[in-house]
Amino acid sequence: MALFSSAILKIVVIVLSLQVAVAYLIFIERKVAAYVQDRIGPNRVGWHGLLQPIADGLKFILKEDIIPAGADKVLYVLAPAIAIFTTTMAFAVVPFGPTSPGSGQAQFVIVPDMNIGILYVFAVGSLAVYAVILGGWASNNKYSFLGAMRSSAQLVSYEIPLGMSVLGVVLLAGSLNLERIVAAQADRVWFVVYQPVACFLFLVSAMAESNRLPFDLPESEQELVGGYHTEYSAMKFAMFFLAEYTHVITVSFLTVILFFGGWDLPWVLSAGDTGLMATIAKVVVLAVKAFGVILFMMWVRWTLPRFRFDQLMGLAWKVMIPLALVNLLVTAVVVHVVRR
Repeated sequence: MALFSSAILKIVVIVLSLQVAVAYLIFIERKVAAYVQDRIGPNRVGWHGLLQPIADGLKFILKEDIIPAGADKVLYVLAPAIAIFTTTMAFAVVPFGPTSPGSGQAQFVIVPDMNIGILYVFAVGSLAVYAVILGGWASNNKYSFLGAMRSSAQLVSYEIPLGMSVLGVVLLAGSLNLERIVAAQADRVWFVVYQPVACFLFLVSAMAESNRLPFDLPESEQELVGGYHTEYSAMKFAMFFLAEYTHVITVSFLTVILFFGGWDLPWVLSAGDTGLMATIAKVVVLAVKAFGVILFMMWVRWTLPRFRFDQLMGLAWKVMIPLALVNLLVTAVVVHVVRR
């Protein structure tokens, strides 16, 4: 019962913290967009606009919830629920600090020390495409359906280089466990040094998987009105939005864990440091690194123009997949030669 209560408490704390983080990341992105476009951004609600996310949340809750007359009501309602559920489930195995049994550290993760952590994240994260497809099809709107069709092709295509870019890291670490991957980097150097091409491929594919500019073809408003969520309003629309930002947070943490040493900070914080203060420091280091990746993704969104759909697919199949194959082959050969 104590273990069950502890697990429930961790789930509630992490999920609530995640949703608050998503709300304020939307606020930060609006500020970043304003800075890039030489304007002010939200600054009216609260001190410097800090209460704007709360006002936006109340607005979505109080808005009228409309279901189109020709829509498949069950699938129409189910789609945003699938979106938020799958992205939250993928975040469940992301560690915020060392959690191995017997390490004496606090367990800052819902499912600690999972041996197939990366595989789990990819398996659950790939289910998010069903939310987009069902939302577009169930809306009974041609623009929404076109957005859903684009999304299915885009997500299936970019999952290939996303998964292949991680295989080089798995070969170097010798494990699919996210915590052991961090530990392997603490013993040597960060994997971004050994795998710069894989890091680039992972970041680009992650932005495509998150439907972020310049890869937001499923919802490009100039062509599709609003894409797969054109017919959604109130909290159902907000759930799609929250799911997208939750996915951004997840891939940012994964980028840091896989390529930038996780909570490791050379010459300042080592994997062997124990105690409450060391554990808190590791959580802070990991969060700051992930926030840096999120800011980078925001900067890319408000800097680069949107691809055409043929350019989007050509980039995946003609450039990124061959690059990922070459990187994996070279990594496998080098690892085999070094470990002989």
